[in-house]
Amino acid sequence: MWRLKVAEGGGPYEPYLYSTNNFVGRQIWEFDPNYGTPEERAEVEKARELFTLNRSRVKPSGDVLLRLELLKENNFEQTIGGVKIGEDEDVSYEAVTTTLKRALNFFSCMQAKDGHWPAENAGPLFFLPPLVMCLYITGHLDEIFPPEHKKEILRYIYNHQNEDGGWGFHIEGHSIMFCTVLSYICMRILGDGPFGGRNDAVRRARKWIHDHGGVVAIPSWGKTWLSIFGLFDWSGCNPMPPEFWILPSYLPMHPAKMWCYCRMVYMPMSYLYGKRFVGPITDLVLQLRKELHSEPYDKINWKKYRHLCAKEDLYYPHPLIQDFLWDSLYMLTEPLLTRWPFNKLVRKKALEATMNYIHYEDENSRYITIGCVEKVLCMLACWVEDPDGDYFKKHLARIPDYIWVAEDGMKMQSFGSQQWDTGFAVQAVLACNLFEESRETLRKGHDFIKKSQVKDNPSGDFKKMFRHISKGSWTFSDQDHGWQVSDCTAEGLKCCLLLSQLPPEFVGEKHEPERLYDAVNVMLSLQSKNGGLSAWEPAKGGAWLELLNPTEFFADIVVEHEYVECTAAAIQAFVLFMKLYPGHRKKEIEVFIVNALRFLEDIQMPDGSW
Repeated sequence: MWRLKVAEGGGPYEPYLYSTNNFVGRQIWEFDPNYGTPEERAEVEKARELFTLNRSRVKPSGDVLLRLELLKENNFEQTIGGVKIGEDEDVSYEAVTTTLKRALNFFSCMQAKDGHWPAENAGPLFFLPPLVMCLYITGHLDEIFPPEHKKEILRYIYNHQNEDGGWGFHIEGHSIMFCTVLSYICMRILGDGPFGGRNDAVRRARKWIHDHGGVVAIPSWGKTWLSIFGLFDWSGCNPMPPEFWILPSYLPMHPAKMWCYCRMVYMPMSYLYGKRFVGPITDLVLQLRKELHSEPYDKINWKKYRHLCAKEDLYYPHPLIQDFLWDSLYMLTEPLLTRWPFNKLVRKKALEATMNYIHYEDENSRYITIGCVEKVLCMLACWVEDPDGDYFKKHLARIPDYIWVAEDGMKMQSFGSQQWDTGFAVQAVLACNLFEESRETLRKGHDFIKKSQVKDNPSGDFKKMFRHISKGSWTFSDQDHGWQVSDCTAEGLKCCLLLSQLPPEFVGEKHEPERLYDAVNVMLSLQSKNGGLSAWEPAKGGAWLELLNPTEFFADIVVEHEYVECTAAAIQAFVLFMKLYPGHRKKEIEVFIVNALRFLEDIQMPDGSW
């Protein structure tokens, strides 16, 4: 039976695991064949069967395994009776209070021992297959995913296959080539034959692929992964030259001006492209070449498929200027950079520089990286550089941080939402005004928030590495992740300020003022000239750079943008901060709020909405 471990290290690669705060916030699932009573195991199986039975109607899981685990761990017993109100009966204060106490009693039992509220943060169906492919390439699949893990991964894939045989971009989406091909490969790696899988899943998926233009119509990210796996040729991909990372920083297209997620995806992608890395050509790879392609693999004219993308995947069509740029790089620049002497003078230097950036980001996130897409690519790049090196082993140690198990199977999270969920959970508990009943819940939540605040900026000359200050911020997940987020910082600051107004015997000691000042500093630094607040880093690149968006299924991903939610959260936090700390950077905060309000007014839509 599966069990959730919180705030612990462990695992076969524990010597390569390290933390900035003793793993507070870490949440990993482990399988223990001896865990649980027969009745508890039966309850889990019932939840699985119900999900599968209703999977066409209800797509998300209800996190039943998590709730059963926490209710057991916290010895939950609902001692407060329910309230029923007749159709014509007035709702009394006592009835509402009783109902609120009942809800609070349950909600408090959903809190983990370190003070955070665990939860799933998954849904996109392109997250997990690349990890399986990476582990297969590196020879670590059976080690990281033993039989029980593989069984749960397959359960998840089967449960989210659409009726037409394909898989969506996310669990509620229409079928697309990208996720269908990746899911197909994943099933075959995990042991399903060409006609295997639940409800003939493999054959139905293969039919969908061939009926919708074939695997050559997969979008650019898919072409990259297939080239890595040996099912596509790099000559069918648009260039991703690693030389991009050694360009002068004053250029308008420099990586420093990119949105951090976009930057962190194409950093390892460009390294793998520059190396033209291809994994081992195994018997399975040779079989998949025959199964997925409509013509013999060695007869395919890869060049003509560079710009091809299945219409089901096409959310952001590339403008002509972008195709012209790709063609120029493909026909002029890339042939030059891959020939002597430029392959020695330039390409080698670019690959070394790119790998240095990857190592820097890995180290400053304790090998969690910024998200799951980047995690797998950076891990593979480390293996390509040195299959037996410590960098790769440190990556292996952090894979459990991304894995989540629920009644629909095993999935990969984008990354955790521990701090984000806890910030709102604490504010919800405070809003109940039931301080006597919630004192232990608030104390644990307060302790988690204080321990999760980022203490330092990224190491070394972080500006040279395209990074922004992070000292004083809160991340979306835990402190080890390390990436500052403006609205997570605002919510963390709000919680600390609200809790500071309650007696310490209820909620624990106040957070140190200097740490609150650090949070203020981060938030002030993220406001743009238009008054809006960006999410991760200051908005640097011009909006015109979005014309160069290389993906087909995302929009607005090349540069950082300002957001209503981040701006509004910061205003709320600063208003409360000024009330409690009126002497700290008062003028700057007042100017911030005035400009932030102007931003919100400027972008309000004609009908009054945002």
